[in-house]
Amino acid sequence: MTVLIDQAIWPAHDTVWAHLVSDSSLDELHAFAEAQQIPRRGFDLDHYDVPLERWQALVDAGALPVSGRELVTRLRASGLRVSARERRGL
Repeated sequence: MTVLIDQAIWPAHDTVWAHLVSDSSLDELHAFAEAQQIPRRGFDLDHYDVPLERWQALVDAGALPVSGRELVTRLRASGLRVSARERRGL
């Protein structure tokens, strides 16, 4: 069980954002996010969006830095990935 974080490269709202995911369960992800005081409003179906200024603190708390490609690969392998098609249908 691992919480993963990619690099903060996604621009929005005057900063750049990273994705925080679990490779095993949403319960693990939510528990980690809550422990790190990440607001639930940052959750987007299969990941949390987190701003650059929180990135290092999340790594220090145990999130494993990975490339965006590895994050998606491991999220898909876990069965937790919500596809673009599924997102549009929600």
